[in-house]
Amino acid sequence: MARQRGPKVFAIVLAGGEGKRLMPLTADRAKPAVPFGGIYRLIDFALSNLANSGFLQMVVLTQYKSHSLDRHVTKTWRMSTMLGNYVAPVPAQQRRGKQWFSGSADAIYQSLNLIHDEHPDIVVVVGADHVYRMDFAQMVEQHIESGARATVAAIRQPIEMANQFGVIELDQSSPQKKIAAFREKPSDPVGLVDAPHEVLASMGNYVFDTDALIEAVTADAELEDSKHDMGGDIIPAFVERGEAYAYDFRDNVIPGATDRDFGYWRDVGTLDSFFDAHMDLVSIHPIFNVYNYDWPIMTNASSFPPAKFIHGASARQGMATGSMISPGCIISGSVVNGSVLSPNVHVHSFAQVDDAVLLDNVQIGRHCRIQRAIIDKDVSVPPGVSIGLDHDDDRARGFTVTDSGLVVIGKGTVIPS
Repeated sequence: MARQRGPKVFAIVLAGGEGKRLMPLTADRAKPAVPFGGIYRLIDFALSNLANSGFLQMVVLTQYKSHSLDRHVTKTWRMSTMLGNYVAPVPAQQRRGKQWFSGSADAIYQSLNLIHDEHPDIVVVVGADHVYRMDFAQMVEQHIESGARATVAAIRQPIEMANQFGVIELDQSSPQKKIAAFREKPSDPVGLVDAPHEVLASMGNYVFDTDALIEAVTADAELEDSKHDMGGDIIPAFVERGEAYAYDFRDNVIPGATDRDFGYWRDVGTLDSFFDAHMDLVSIHPIFNVYNYDWPIMTNASSFPPAKFIHGASARQGMATGSMISPGCIISGSVVNGSVLSPNVHVHSFAQVDDAVLLDNVQIGRHCRIQRAIIDKDVSVPPGVSIGLDHDDDRARGFTVTDSGLVVIGKGTVIPS
């Protein structure tokens, strides 16, 4: 097996999230398996970041409706076994008793055999449901230099959003960003010294000394009043002992990054944030640039043929503007604006699609109008149906309509004419 230079790093991806706020997109799949950006799944961002960082021994801990996630990881993320590299989906195994994972820390505790098998020096623990680029090797380097036992990746957020995050308060006497306090969704946040209008919010990504992580999750497992959560229980314990440090995400330099997408990070945990992240992709100068080939987001290349645009008559032109069109799509005498189309979407003649996210195999019938909507896989919209123009009608049809007016149609929904 090829030897890894420096400390041996093992990566754990926490991918058991139920994603209730993304319903109906998570009705049939785990949150990390939700399609994103046409050809990707949300988990591809975490796995791509780890692979690009040079950490090629990864396990993906799954639990909730994990079949499509397991299938995607198994079919897509194949490493060279000759070099000892792998990405392995690992379901809850009830190794510690007849119970499923009760939290992210418990997921690691019940999976300690994976760490014992590899004997790493460092364990990187990341979430699987954010859209971003990050070089974890830089974070590991700071972790080692600081002497930390635990390091928390932190991103600067407006102080008025502090009640949505775990907020990190720094020890001002420490030049290496030692954490003085870790507060969950505080109502009275304290701004940063160099930016009083901002706070440091936890990104849900961590680096640990292996022995420290094992000790922490083992001790936490014995606490009856613990929620067994990494951010809520494990990190505060490290902070209390003075062993936790922060890594400022703005210090992370990614090859090929532009001024526009530098430091981009999206929590796509709600339908509106999921939709907004897609709209970031189709900007003329993308707020998140998937075309950065120096730090690629990797996934399984489909066997679909190229996208096709057909018909050219003045009233029946197949065209798309400000959109991302995946392989296998056919835009047939219709117009698509500001939208993201996943593979094998067919938009029929005289239809118009504006500001929409259409997932795999969606069929849009003739003369349809689709506006500001997310339509999940395998939905066929009958000819002449409008979606997103009359929200009362959308609700009457059983569609989800958010407070912002975004319409979401679940996978396989049968829409009557």
